[in-house]
Amino acid sequence: MSDLYLSRIRNWFLSSPPAEWAIRGLRETLIGALKQGPVPRHVAFVMDGNRRYARSHKIETIEGHHLGFEALARVLEICYKCGVEVVTVYAFSIENFNRPKYEVDGLMQLAKVKLEQLIQHGELLERYGASVRVLGERDLLSDDVLEVIDRAVSTTKNNKKCILNICFPYTSREEMTTAIRSTVEEYSKSSAPKRTPFSQTRITQKIMSKQGDRSGKMESDNTSLGQEPSPTPPGSDDNEDSMSSTTTLYPDSPGRTSKDGSSHVTIYPNVENITTETIDQHLYTADCPPLDIFVRTSGVERLSDFMLWQCHQDTQMFFLKCFWPEFDLRHFLPVLLEWQWRQKKKAMEEGPRQRVKTA
Repeated sequence: MSDLYLSRIRNWFLSSPPAEWAIRGLRETLIGALKQGPVPRHVAFVMDGNRRYARSHKIETIEGHHLGFEALARVLEICYKCGVEVVTVYAFSIENFNRPKYEVDGLMQLAKVKLEQLIQHGELLERYGASVRVLGERDLLSDDVLEVIDRAVSTTKNNKKCILNICFPYTSREEMTTAIRSTVEEYSKSSAPKRTPFSQTRITQKIMSKQGDRSGKMESDNTSLGQEPSPTPPGSDDNEDSMSSTTTLYPDSPGRTSKDGSSHVTIYPNVENITTETIDQHLYTADCPPLDIFVRTSGVERLSDFMLWQCHQDTQMFFLKCFWPEFDLRHFLPVLLEWQWRQKKKAMEEGPRQRVKTA
């Protein structure tokens, strides 16, 4: 009883107007101090621990998810005040469809309610100029959920300062599969006919020259074996330009030579040009900056098929023991401070290297 009594006193004190005013002032001071240093451009969150938080506090599972959305609002305000450009959150995995139907239906209903609230009371997003993007497999969602998603995206599409990426429903493997599929489709289609710097005559000369080199090598081999080289047919000409005149090109041929001597050919993209940047351009996050910070709550230390491609050598990962509904500035502050310290350390290490290269 004493612990419950103390907890109630603590909650009463923290909710009192003087305490709220003091806490709000302290938060603003800390955020202002953070803005004086380097600020991450892109932060991703795995919002894990809603169900375990609900069980530990003996409340319904769906209520734990409600509290998780409230935590998201707090975190977004902190990020946007600090100057973070893109926040990406893992709201619903494709694998979550394997959960009990009542929980999946509850999450879908909750998503609709929260997106409706964003549409009707979007002061936070409007204040910081944040647009909503929903990334994932739309085909897995019902029409009523898609309708709310489209309205949320359309309502905030003119906000250009910040981005909120909601991955719903999403897995990184599916994202990479989609990116590779679209890349293959792009490289399987020919581009519009282009004018090449070589005429059809020049291309034919090159082919015939290579064939002549091969036949000369064969004659040289025959001579070395004591055989006479095959005679050159009468009327043949060594001039490669005359060889090209025997090539017939139909009017609609893709290799047709124009009057100015250049050739119109169908150009296919070279698959050798496919790079990591090519795949980047086909991801859901194509126009987002590189991922700086990856945060997962609830003490679980794995990526769970989230942002696998986007996590690169400079992405700093933080696995926190608190549950997502508890996540607040007091948890996020050490993450940002450590990231800033590492950035300054990296800049100090790269400084001498740059001077050595310049010398």
